[in-house]
Formats: sequence, C-alpha cells, structure tokens
Amino acid sequence: MIRLNDITSKLISYHPKADVELIEKAYVYSAKVHQGQIRLSGEPYLSHPLEAAYILAQLKMDVICIAAGLLHDVIEDTDTELSEIRDLFGEETANIVDGVTKIGKMHFVNREQRQAENVRKMILAMSSDIRVILVKLADRLHNMRTLGFQPEEKQRLIATETLDIYAPLAGRMGINWIKSNLEDLCLFYLEPEIYAKIKDATAERRDEMKAFMEQVKGDLSAKLEEFNILGTIKARQKHFYSIYRKMLDQNLTVDQVYDILAFRVIVNSIKECYEVLGHIHSMWKPVQGRFKDYVSVPKANMYQSLHTTVIGPLGQRMEIQIRTWDMNRVAESGIAAHWRYKEGSIATRADEKQFAWLKQLLDWQKNLKDPQEFLESVKMDLFPDEVYVFTPKGDVKAFPRGASIVDFAYAIHSEIGQKCIGGRVNGKMVPLRYQLKNGNIVEIITSARQHPSKDWLDMVKTPRAKTKIRQWLRTQEREESISLGKSILEKALKQEGLAQTSIFKSDQIALVARELSFHSVEELVAQVGFGKVSPRQVVGRLKPKLGITRTRSHGLVSKVVDRFFRSREGRGIRIDGVSDMLVRFAKCCNPLPGEDVIGFITRGRGITIHQNTCRHIRNAESERLVEVSWDPDDREVYPATLKVTTVERKGILADISTILTQKDANIIHAEIKTTMDNKGISFFTLEVESYKQLQDIMNAIKKVRNVLIVERI
Repeated sequence: MIRLNDITSKLISYHPKADVELIEKAYVYSAKVHQGQIRLSGEPYLSHPLEAAYILAQLKMDVICIAAGLLHDVIEDTDTELSEIRDLFGEETANIVDGVTKIGKMHFVNREQRQAENVRKMILAMSSDIRVILVKLADRLHNMRTLGFQPEEKQRLIATETLDIYAPLAGRMGINWIKSNLEDLCLFYLEPEIYAKIKDATAERRDEMKAFMEQVKGDLSAKLEEFNILGTIKARQKHFYSIYRKMLDQNLTVDQVYDILAFRVIVNSIKECYEVLGHIHSMWKPVQGRFKDYVSVPKANMYQSLHTTVIGPLGQRMEIQIRTWDMNRVAESGIAAHWRYKEGSIATRADEKQFAWLKQLLDWQKNLKDPQEFLESVKMDLFPDEVYVFTPKGDVKAFPRGASIVDFAYAIHSEIGQKCIGGRVNGKMVPLRYQLKNGNIVEIITSARQHPSKDWLDMVKTPRAKTKIRQWLRTQEREESISLGKSILEKALKQEGLAQTSIFKSDQIALVARELSFHSVEELVAQVGFGKVSPRQVVGRLKPKLGITRTRSHGLVSKVVDRFFRSREGRGIRIDGVSDMLVRFAKCCNPLPGEDVIGFITRGRGITIHQNTCRHIRNAESERLVEVSWDPDDREVYPATLKVTTVERKGILADISTILTQKDANIIHAEIKTTMDNKGISFFTLEVESYKQLQDIMNAIKKVRNVLIVERI
C-alpha cells in the first residue's frame, strides 16, 4: 500500500521547496474520518485516497491538488461538511473536493441521465479549476485497478462508463499513460477472452520482439551518430487495447497484427525533429498516407510530435514518433504539464489556450437540456479523430473526421451556419455535404434566403453545429405549431358557434391553459398544433367558463369510441396524464416490459412506445415525448430477436433450443447460416413476457460451449 512518505518524497523530487504540511494535515484528517471503513478488497479505506494522491504526484501536481486527492471522498463517504473542509484546508482545496464529489445523492430517471449529469458536473467544475478532473481521473484509475472485487455486473457497468467517458477524457487532456491504463483495464473486464489471447500471443513473441527492438534501436543510434545528432531512442510494445482496436478495424486475428512495436526518438530541437525524419525515410521506405505532422499543427490538447510509419528491416510495418524533450513532457503529462499552480500562481494566457475545448464543452452543456443529447455531444468531442483546415486568413481550425462545410460555417458564427449554402475549398465550389480534409482552405458562401433543415443533422459532426441546428428547428417547429394550433382551434370554435379571434385574448382560455398545466395560452395553442392536446378537450373546458351548458352525445360514434378505448385497457402501457390515446409499439426497437421506455406522439397515429435508447428518438422534439410506464398487471407476450454467433459444433443448436424451451420462450422464427470461417450465425425471434426473461435467456445461451456472442437486435 502507498504510504504518506511515498507521496511527499515524489512531490519533493520535482518541487523541492514544496510545503508538505498541508498534505500531512489532509492525511491525518482523512485517516480520522475514514477510520473503520473497509474497501471490498479488505484493505482500509484510506488506501484509496493515498493511491489517488500518489497518482497526482506522478502527474507532478501541486500541494493543494494532492491534498484534495487525499480528501476527495470525505464529503460523500463520511459525515464531513464542505464548510469544515473550507475552514481547515482553504477555499481552493474545498472547491476541488466539492467538484470531485460524486452525485450519488441525486436521482435521475435512468442510467443515461445519471451519466450525463455526472459529466455535466465534471465539466462545470473543471471549467474553473482543471485540477477537479485530474483528481477525478486519479480516483477512477485506482478504482479500475481494484475493480476485480466488485460483482461482475458492476464491473461491466463501471468499465463501460470508463471506456465511454474517462479514458477518452484523459486522452483529450493529453495524459496518455492514464488513458492507456484505463483502456487496458476496461478491455480486461469487458472482453476477458480477447485480452487473454493478446497477452498470450505477445508473451510468445517476447524474445523475437526484444531482438527486433534492439536491432532497430542500434540502426537508429548509428544514423544519429553519423550526423552528430544527440538523441534518445525508446521502444515499447503497444498497449493491448491499441492492438484490440487494430484487430477490429482491420478484421485481423491477434497473430495477424505485426506492428505491435512503437519507437520514439527524442531530440533537442524542432529542426532536429525534421532532420531525423529525413534520415529515417532514407533508411526505410515510408508507408504512403501514414505521416502526420503534429509539430506544425498540434492537437487540441497541445500534443506535438512527428509520426511516420515505415517498412522495417524485416519487411514489417513499424511506427516511429519524433519529438523534442519539451514535447515529450507534454505528451506524458498533457494538461497537467501546462497548468501552473506552483507557489499559488495562476494560469497564464498561454496556459488558457490549452483549454479552449473545455470552454466549448461548457457552452454546449448550457444549451443542451436532454441528457442523452448532451452525452452524445461530449462523446463526439472526446473521440475527435481530427482534421485540420484553414480559414482564408490562415487560421487553423480542428474538426472531427467526417465534418462538413456546415460544421465549418457554424464554427465561424451561428448566423453564418444558418445562412450557409455551400463553400469554396481551395478555390473550388463545393456543396454542403462536402467533407473537410486536412489542409483545406475553406471559404463559406451564404444566402439570406437559406435556413437549416433536418437533413443538416446528418451532415454535421460537431456538437456546436448539431446543437444550433436543433435549436433553430425547435424554434421553427414551435412557430409552425402555434400557427397550426390556432387554425385548428379556430375551426373547432367556429363549429360550436363561438367567436374565434377575441377568445384567444380572454381570461377564460387563459384559465383553461392553467388547468391543463401550461404556462400561457401560446403554449396551449402550440401543444394543440403538436397534436398533444385535442381541440375538443380545449373547447370542452372552455364552454362552461363561457356559460354554455355542456351536452354529451350518446350517438353511435361516441359508443364506438368508448368501446375502442375500453378495449385498449390492459395493453401493458400506462401514459402519464393521458387516458384516450391510441398506443402502438415501435418495430425498430421492440421494447419489452421492464425496459426504460418513452412515448412519442405521432401526428394522427397516437403514441408510439420506444426504448429510451432507441436511435429513432434521439433527435426527436422534446415536446412530442411523453412519460410512459409498464402496467404491472400486464400478461402480454412481446417479440424479441436474438443473434447468436457460434463456432461450428455438432449439437449446438439443440443445446440452444433446449435452453429456450426451459426458459418458456416460444420461437416464432429462426434463421441459421454458416460463414466462410466456419462460424454459425443464428437469428431467433422469440415471444417473451419481459426484459428480465430475455436477459435470463441470453445469459443462459452465453454459457453454452462454443457460443461466442449473444446479442439482441
């Protein structure tokens, strides 16, 4: 277990004049309030904040940040109040601890909302002090290192969240050693069999790789000496997750991945970087399209290096990075290498440039109300795979790969984005769908008559563009809905012989709006236009307020409608605040009882029930979404389709069929095919009563010998 002396010794090694008194005080306080608490591993709880603090010392952070690392869990896991931390350790330390404190006490509808709100809180906190996220990353790294003591279901949940948010966040901040550690740990828990295969395969080739590394390092050293260049050459094996991604992207087995070694040349100047690049290309043939110059155009996190891939001495590809010592320091520590809090100083303007993307995230989170939409935007920004383009004035702008002219236009200004009709790239006209490429010089062409459309959402990649387009569409649709709603209500009022124009300014309709829980008459009219409120409902409430006696028809139509809605009872769904809507289930996602679901109002077709995560409602207008829940008394059966990938084995289908019978699932359709590599792919459409029953079936099938993957489609 890490000890206090390990932390203070590490701190003094890079900050000899550091005042360790605050850290010692934080250690004593943390030990006192966590006394008696035990982790699942059986270790004292204090081991966790000590490990987190040591990771921060490895990042060469300041005294206040390391003290906050020792205290980061005291508010959540003990009776400590934030005011006490502020009194004992100062405002800065308290603010960092408050920013890192988890959101366990907050309640949200589903996991996506909890995750999105957590990211919101991190971004809000780190917008004022980047040390918040550094402490959070240290906390997550140690939790991942001890994840094996958690139940299997929680392991997968935490590993998935880490892979989605924390690992790319560490990468975006330039702290690549934390990113790689997190990714490898996630792979271990999410794909244990693949992890083991990669580990075994690399172990078998260890001697071969060691000999190859020594040969390449020797050749490079001789070349540097020949031209009197003083440099250091390092070699390493690529991380398991990096190998795994290459296997997925290129459809390779682990034995087919050859370029699992990477070399790094560190020199004293930028001039020498380019000289070394030329010498390397004279020694080995470069692979076309695999050279990247991050020295002249740094990444958003200020990473700088030259990357080239060449055909090595044994005829295989190998990657070589070339950088200066300053670049290497930034590459290893990322944002932590720039953020200066030493001796109580504040960040300089140069430092603030490193964090422009954090400010962008902060702006987006203010505009995005839907948690899933926000999470999508954050993930998009954390997985940039960037291209760099230029304005006509020579300013460099970075975009995710696949970004279009429209993304560029919105990056310049929202109004330019909305009026964009195309652009000139390197002097040539291009359409809106044109995808930006590295080195493009882009000029936007606008028209006063142009405006965004829903198609634009498929063209753009940046969160800013998506957010602005959605905002415009919502505003436009609201205006159209108000106009449509007013027209519908006027027609309904005319049928009842009521004045149509003056009624919208009357106190009576304002009262109807309040009764239906709307803030204004305009909001009521808009909801009529959206189809969420029927005009008959409004007129029915309005007539008594105007002194008109309400009569009820007992004709044939009324009886048929009443009988229809009575027949809908017990169909498995309850709709909050609505009792007279046609309900149907979406065929795109086939929701099952027990899953989180949402209702979408389809004009003229009632309410369609979707899974909360269904891609077809991600971009849906929030005004047309309604809360729904499953009826606990429902005894219906619902269709669900499973895809089962297997290694060919005699009797495997019989084993799967036996499980389906044991789990009381009726097979209504089955399709089986064999691939060229002797794998079997089977599709089973089943009738099940609930999501839990489907999960039980999937878990049972996964245990069958030679079953590789079981997934719901």
